[in-house]
Amino acid sequence: MLKFSYVSNLECPKCDKKYSVSQKQQLCECGSPLLVKYDLDALKQNFKQEQLVGRDANLWRYHELLPVEKEENIVTLGEGMTPLLPMPSIGEDMSVKNLYMKDEGIIPTGTFKARGAAVGVSKAKELGVEELAMPTNGNAGAAWSLYAARAGIKSSIVMPVDAPKITRNECAVSGSNLYLVNGLISDAGKIVGQAVKEYELFDASTLKEPYRIEGKKTMGLEIAEQMGWKMPDVLLYPTGGGVGLIGIYKALVELQSLGWVEGPLPRLVAVQSDGCAPIVKAWQDNRKDSDFWEDSSTIAFGINVPKALGDFLVLDAIYQTEGCAVAVDDNAILEEQQTIASMEGAFICPEGAAAFVAARRLRADGWIQDGETVVVLNTGAGIKYPDTVKVEVPVLEKTGRIEKEFGAR
Repeated sequence: MLKFSYVSNLECPKCDKKYSVSQKQQLCECGSPLLVKYDLDALKQNFKQEQLVGRDANLWRYHELLPVEKEENIVTLGEGMTPLLPMPSIGEDMSVKNLYMKDEGIIPTGTFKARGAAVGVSKAKELGVEELAMPTNGNAGAAWSLYAARAGIKSSIVMPVDAPKITRNECAVSGSNLYLVNGLISDAGKIVGQAVKEYELFDASTLKEPYRIEGKKTMGLEIAEQMGWKMPDVLLYPTGGGVGLIGIYKALVELQSLGWVEGPLPRLVAVQSDGCAPIVKAWQDNRKDSDFWEDSSTIAFGINVPKALGDFLVLDAIYQTEGCAVAVDDNAILEEQQTIASMEGAFICPEGAAAFVAARRLRADGWIQDGETVVVLNTGAGIKYPDTVKVEVPVLEKTGRIEKEFGAR
């Protein structure tokens, strides 16, 4: 009989120790993040692709492959099933004929962070969490505070004082206990870690709870379904904490196990800013983990993460798919953001623009080959960064003639 969820247990990718999904869990006792495991053999026998037909167009259509065991614990704002858009004009401009954008800018709260929040908060509700805490660069805190409010769970959020103001407002309006720190997300993380110990809060920091990955992995499930269960050749992802890239890789491996996709997985590309590129440096050195990136800075605030807890998982996904890691500069990011808006009508976030810059450069270098299908993840809406784009706009006089004003252009 088909069950609502086929989740089985949590497992440490480093020491293989197993944990129950029926109790609150954070990191493994060895310090590693935990990954969610499913009974894929049973799911393979009982669940087929055609059973997705007619289901609601949100990420919960894949509930068998998600960790929430009872439907009544789902906390949703309608997240998921974002468009996979062909990008013909920008594709022609960079000589990538089959170029697509997975647009997370239209999801609730305006970024892909809503996916992790939806599943993470739903599982927290199922486990009886009463208050959670987390550091954030902005968008994750906004999503988790709003979803927590919907679930009736208290939240405490710490973010850098330079985080986008709109994300600060989202946290505040949700009723979250919001704090700012004059520093980076790593500094916010230290404060949250101390508060978690002193006040016995549930730590929802990136990868310190196991379920955010499961929400993010639904991007991979959707891409596969939207492409008719065919795999693209290359998939580029703006990488800070790297949970989305880890999740997408996990989703595609699970789909392989179910027999829903065949052939090689897409080559995964981690994209960072050259002002904060610990994953890129580690990949260039053929390492399994990264070093802390000192004095990090980038206009793409969401990928300003000096040291990711799951760096070894990000790097493993790159190595396993024969992918790569690319760093791009802020000027190129801003230029690409404007180019995409003017050529495709899509106002994407700086992080998404960074991924397009990387695609352009990889194509120019020949790493992306002629005729390959390429998917770029735009992880959020450009309007969430109102101060990123600087423009000068002429002001019309109320009594001026239109011929005079427009004729001067």
